[in-house]
Amino acid sequence: MEERMETGQEATLQTLAERVLEEAKQRGATAVEVNTHSGEGLSVEVRLAEVDTLEYHRDQGMGLTVYYGQKKGHASTADLSEKAVLETVEAACRIAKYTAEDDYAGLADAELMATEFPDLDLYHPWGITADEAIALARTCENAARDYSPLITNADGTGVTTYRGFSVYANTHGFMGTNRGSRHSISCGMVAQEGDSMQRDYWYSTARLSEQLETPEAIGKKAAERTVKRLHGQPVSTTTAPVLYLPQIARSLISHFTSAISGSAQYNKASFFLDALGEKVFPEFVRLYEQPFIPQALGSACFDKEGVALKNKDLVAGGIIQSYLLGSYSARKLGMQSTGNAGGTHNLTLESTGQSLEALLKEMGTGLLVSELIGNSVNGITGDYSRGASGFWVENGEIQYPVEEVTIAGNLKDMYQGIVAIGNDVDYQGSTRTGSILIEAMTIAGK
Repeated sequence: MEERMETGQEATLQTLAERVLEEAKQRGATAVEVNTHSGEGLSVEVRLAEVDTLEYHRDQGMGLTVYYGQKKGHASTADLSEKAVLETVEAACRIAKYTAEDDYAGLADAELMATEFPDLDLYHPWGITADEAIALARTCENAARDYSPLITNADGTGVTTYRGFSVYANTHGFMGTNRGSRHSISCGMVAQEGDSMQRDYWYSTARLSEQLETPEAIGKKAAERTVKRLHGQPVSTTTAPVLYLPQIARSLISHFTSAISGSAQYNKASFFLDALGEKVFPEFVRLYEQPFIPQALGSACFDKEGVALKNKDLVAGGIIQSYLLGSYSARKLGMQSTGNAGGTHNLTLESTGQSLEALLKEMGTGLLVSELIGNSVNGITGDYSRGASGFWVENGEIQYPVEEVTIAGNLKDMYQGIVAIGNDVDYQGSTRTGSILIEAMTIAGK
C-alpha cells in the first residue's frame, strides 16, 4: 500500500513538471527548467528525560527558471495548487521579460544530460513512531548520563527521520527523479568538575536506520568526549604540527573546493586562481568524486541541471585536475560543465593508511584539533586563522585538553604541508576523509 502511495507521489510530481514546462513554453519561453519536491519527516528532542520538541513536518514545493533567449526569470512556490502553479509560471515569465540579457545564461548543454539512472538504493523510510523515537532519545541520553558522575546536564538528544522525492525536468526532454531518506541520532552533554565546565556531542547519520550507531553507543561517545575536555588550558604560543580529526578535517577540503569552484574562478576571488594543472598538494594526495556509491549520503545520478555524473579526480598526484563547474560558470570560463551544479558527490580524500594512533606517533608533539571556532579564512589570499580546542600531544601521547588557542597559517602552505591522511574515515556526509596531519602551523595561546 505504502509503495503504491509513493509511486503515486512521484507520478504526481512528474505530471506537474510536464505541465509547468508546457505552460511556460506556451507563454513564449524558449527554454525552461523546473524542480518539484515533496517530503515528510519526524523530529524529536529530549532533554533530561523530558520531551523538548516533537515535530512532524511535511514539505513540498516547485521552482522554475525560464529563458527568453538570454533573458532569465525565476520563481518558486510551496503551494502546488493549480492556481498557485499557474501564477508562479506567469511570475517567472514576467520577470524574465524585464531582466537584462546574459550571454552565459541558459540550460546545461543537451548532450550532457544524464541518460542512465542506476538504482543507488538511497530510499529507506524508517517507520518509527513518535513514542519509539522518544524512547530511543531517552535511551541515548541515559547512556550518556550513566557514563560518569561528571555529566551534570544535558544539551539535547535528538532523533530525526526524513524521506522525500524530487523531480528535475527541462525542455531538452530530460526528466530525472531522486528519492532518498536520511536518519540521525544526536546527543549533546554537559560535564562539570570544580570550576571547569564543558559541553560536547556525538551523532550518527545514515540513509538506513539499521546503519545508525546504537543510541547507547552514541550517548556513551558524547559523554566520553565531553568529560575528556574538562580542565582545558591554553598552550604557550608556538609553531608545531597540527592533526585535524575527520569531522574537522572536512572543513579543509571545503576551503579547497571553494577555491576551485567556477564562481571563485570567474570572479577572480580564489587563492588558487587559474591553477588547473598546478601541483598544490604533496604527490601522494588524491581527491576524487564517487557519485554512484550505493546508499551513500552524497550519491546521485545527475546534478541540479540534469548533467550526467561520473567518477573523476579533482586532485591526482597533488595536481589540480578539474574545477567544479555548473553550466553558467563553465561558459564564463570557456569550458564545459563538470556536473557540479549544486556541489560535489561523495568527495573522497585518499588515505595514506595510518590509524589515528599511528598519526599521533608520527606527529610526536603538537595539537590534536577536535573543534574549530569562528571562521577567519580569506578566500582570495588563503590566509587562515581559527579558534580551536582539542588536546596537546607529546611523544605521540595525549597529555591534556587544550582550549582558547588560535591556529593560523596560509592554506597554500597548509596543503603543501600535509604529511599524512588517516584511515579513520568519517562517512557521515558527502565529503569523506580521515584525520589530516599538517607539518607545522602557528598555535597562538598564552
